[in-house]
Amino acid sequence: MSRPQSICVFCGSRRGSDPALAEAAADLGRTLAENGIALVYGAGGVGLMDVVAQAALDAGGRVTGVMPRHLARKELLKEGLTELHIVDSMHDRKRMMFELSDAFVALPGGIGTLEETVEILSWRQIGIHDKPIVLLNVGGAWDHFEALMRDRVEAGFCAPSDLELYEIVDRVDLLLPALDAARPPRFPGFADWT
Repeated sequence: MSRPQSICVFCGSRRGSDPALAEAAADLGRTLAENGIALVYGAGGVGLMDVVAQAALDAGGRVTGVMPRHLARKELLKEGLTELHIVDSMHDRKRMMFELSDAFVALPGGIGTLEETVEILSWRQIGIHDKPIVLLNVGGAWDHFEALMRDRVEAGFCAPSDLELYEIVDRVDLLLPALDAARPPRFPGFADWT
């Protein structure tokens, strides 16, 4: 698989309690910019969203933000983006971010980040796309999610191949190698869905 030209980053509108998360977000923004990879994100000027975007901009990167109209004031739009799209709904936001991106990276976040991450995994599971998905597991932030996924396999609600829908890396420097090595997941046959 060729290296993505644009990566959508899902992350929190808060910074979280661990300073290492903001450091990783800044490192991610710089890494994307230094490698000529455009950042696509939710256009927020707060939390980890602000950190990753500002780091990419400071390193000379291209940053595209997508914000639904009703959140434009609440999430404090980030100024100085390369490109900004104001859309009508959350559904439009996610669709546009999907269309503008070749791959997805999830930093830690709250309900919105979890929802975006699970939806993009679901879309990959049912074959809507085959874009790589990487969970950036700084400080074990995605350990519980991974445990939940393994539990769902054990309980018979997910196929073992669902664990191949995403990669998990613990450090930003492992992200690009993981994307370079990404392979399409194996989809289960219909017999496995019953």
